[in-house]
Amino acid sequence: MAPFRVALSGDFRKADGSPTFPDFDLTPLREARNVEMAFLDNASPLKGEQLEDFDALILLAHRFDAGSVPKSGRLAVVARFGVGYDTVDVPACTANDIALVITPDGVRRPVAVSIITFMLALTGKMMVKDRLARMGGPGFATRGEHMGVGLVGRTLGSLGLGNIGAEMFRMAKPFDMNFIAHDPYADKAVAAELGIELVPIEELFRRADVLAVNCPLTPDTHHIVNAERLKLMKPTAYFINTARGPIVDQKALTKVLQDGRIAGAGLDVFEQEPTDPNDPLLKLDNIITAPHALCWTDQCFAGNGAADVKAVLDVMKGQLPRGIVNREVTDRPGFKAKLEAFGKRFG
Repeated sequence: MAPFRVALSGDFRKADGSPTFPDFDLTPLREARNVEMAFLDNASPLKGEQLEDFDALILLAHRFDAGSVPKSGRLAVVARFGVGYDTVDVPACTANDIALVITPDGVRRPVAVSIITFMLALTGKMMVKDRLARMGGPGFATRGEHMGVGLVGRTLGSLGLGNIGAEMFRMAKPFDMNFIAHDPYADKAVAAELGIELVPIEELFRRADVLAVNCPLTPDTHHIVNAERLKLMKPTAYFINTARGPIVDQKALTKVLQDGRIAGAGLDVFEQEPTDPNDPLLKLDNIITAPHALCWTDQCFAGNGAADVKAVLDVMKGQLPRGIVNREVTDRPGFKAKLEAFGKRFG
């Protein structure tokens, strides 16, 4: 019987062949019966001919577009390592009976922790206080000029109330803050359970003392954080983005930060990645930044990897995996036929 073949994008390995992320445990795939796995050559976007003989793909950062779809029609699942899927052509996947799967359980807590980390660092003035301590006497003499901001009774806002947004609010409960969010697709039961007031988007920007972006990047959310909305924010407010850079008009954000229209920002993502070291945003002293990696921990990557491996093995057994983005694919006869065939062979 021919094996179930799993491809891993080439960026999961370094040039010397060692794993890029050792916490991604591939043992369950290596030890599974009737499974054969292989690393692809590095290419972005991936090329369809690379995937002709594979049933599943575990995808890190490389792009998967219409040209990445193999002509054989064999590929059944693309398991994205993380929750962002702006690097994947979703309609092309659906049209070719390929399920796109993400790993919400793997990143929910790590990304929420990253948001809380930014919030505490910004409101506690950690960056400037670190510099003052290193200055010795002169720094200590000016510490009273850099008072932090207490969180009790302040308003934490979220643009988006999905998996990560809800977890952020759960983690923020002990701070005794007020919670508001804007999300046209919000689960009202979850909002009620967590004590979150759902508000219009303009009200979110006006009222939040700390505003975090927790929505995916889609055509509808591109630059949804624009100059007009940023100008609604309080001059004492902080802005946090750990989602995707292009959700925010970065030039507009730079301008309000330069003008002191808001107090500061914590940014893990940018419109251009890697960043340009000469970007005026990076010259500001009222921001804290990270290279799209603040949530990168051993637990995060182990969780993402385990979720992707389980999704692939579920498909192999003829079962629907968790975290399918393009749910409509599950009703397509072609995809159903793939699952049924896998179930008969490996289930």
